[in-house]
Amino acid sequence: MTKATGSRRVFLFLQGPHGPFFHRLGAMLRKTGAEVWRVGFNAGDRAFWFHPRSYIPYRGRAADWRATFTRLIEEKRVTDIVLYGDVRPVHADAIAEARARGLTVHVFEEGYLRPYWVTYERGGTNGHSRLMQMSVPEMQKALELSDMEAPLPPAHWGDMRQHIFYGALYHWFVMFRNGDYRNFQPHRSLTVFQEFLLYLKRLVLMPLTWAGRIVATQRIRLGGFPYHLALMQLEHDSSFQKHSPFTTMTEFISLVVDGFASGAPGHHHLVFKAHPLEDGRVNVRRAIRAAARRAGVAERVHYVRGGKLAQLLNDARSAVTVNSTAAQQVLWRGIPIKVFGDAVYAKPEFVSTQPLPDFFALPSRPDNRAYKDYRRYLLETSQIPGGFYSARGRRQLLRQVVDMMLSPDDPYDALSRGTAAPRQQLRLVR
Repeated sequence: MTKATGSRRVFLFLQGPHGPFFHRLGAMLRKTGAEVWRVGFNAGDRAFWFHPRSYIPYRGRAADWRATFTRLIEEKRVTDIVLYGDVRPVHADAIAEARARGLTVHVFEEGYLRPYWVTYERGGTNGHSRLMQMSVPEMQKALELSDMEAPLPPAHWGDMRQHIFYGALYHWFVMFRNGDYRNFQPHRSLTVFQEFLLYLKRLVLMPLTWAGRIVATQRIRLGGFPYHLALMQLEHDSSFQKHSPFTTMTEFISLVVDGFASGAPGHHHLVFKAHPLEDGRVNVRRAIRAAARRAGVAERVHYVRGGKLAQLLNDARSAVTVNSTAAQQVLWRGIPIKVFGDAVYAKPEFVSTQPLPDFFALPSRPDNRAYKDYRRYLLETSQIPGGFYSARGRRQLLRQVVDMMLSPDDPYDALSRGTAAPRQQLRLVR
């Protein structure tokens, strides 16, 4: 019998999701016999790591980070690095060095099948994921080794307010307690103060946003017209910036509106659905109105800020997106979808290749059976039940992820080789 052990493993944590998840994960890895270290780049990183002896502050310049990281992994004899997202500069540099030295790279990200699962992969996620090179037939072949039924999601998992709260708290520490990290540079274009104000504004305006969303959604649901959905993303999100042909959300908006005006029947409408974390740093409402006026379809274009996608998807004729993970909900319902960026689900079996006007005129339907096999493959490999931000979601996530990190096989190889641990069958929570 072989038991999961962290003996002779040295894990070096870099930046993680806002909140205490990385601390809890590190604590559990220590219980397996592993040695755990954490590099912090600002006071927000430090605030959520409650094990001072294993904390390593990085106070140097961004240009010196790669050399410092190389020295760290040699001094600590690091075997594994752990991080959240793989494209921010400090992580991209670390991954390149880690790969060159044969270290295991554990990458966490928001779930491809969010919000009830999170993503755990090795080497990279999204456009850098191994899924990008896998075909659906390859996935179907791997599934022959399993007879598990796809788990159902719980009715409620976590709370978006906790995500916003931890984000605001993190930026408060960076803004007011960052004196020891004077060289810190955020990986996004806004200053830390601007980020903090946006989080604070969202918290204060949540009741007003909720009321506006209800009115807009009811107007669409009771309008009696066919409509198409445009699934928007955060302009500063790594998937949008690194894995798409656009540099701004305005470019995507203009392309979609023009395609709709050229191809959609005159009685059809277009609904832009904002990302749940849209914070107003880009005035997408104004961009949508301007594009709709230019194309002569202002009366047929709508904007809904945040809220649950399911309410709008139930009656949608089709959907377009750059590479949003929300497309997984579209495909699950068998709704036609067109994708413009690189995405792990952009397989020819279920994503349209039609020109945009033709898609709006008569969208081709996805192969729903192929998509269900794809979805089941994800649920048996890289998608782990749980969440980063709610206490309940973290508990659920930790029940499975540590064993997966200690496994010699990554999630995809584990399924193909028959070494994957049994997956938990989630109970519906009422």
